[in-house]
Amino acid sequence: MSDSLRDRVRAKLLAQIADDGGTAAEQAEGDDPRLNALRDDLEALDAAPDGDPVIDDIAARHWVP
Repeated sequence: MSDSLRDRVRAKLLAQIADDGGTAAEQAEGDDPRLNALRDDLEALDAAPDGDPVIDDIAARHWVP
């Protein structure tokens, strides 16, 4: 695979957000704990430097090989 772990994790998180996103009104309310957790993980992934163990932690939590 040529994609980095970060790229694979990002793709999975974005797919899960899209699949679980609900309606625009539900997204605007921002009170869905699953969506909030996915967004928090995506934010942490974006903030992590290359090689940071948080990338591995998020990958393990979301079953990304």
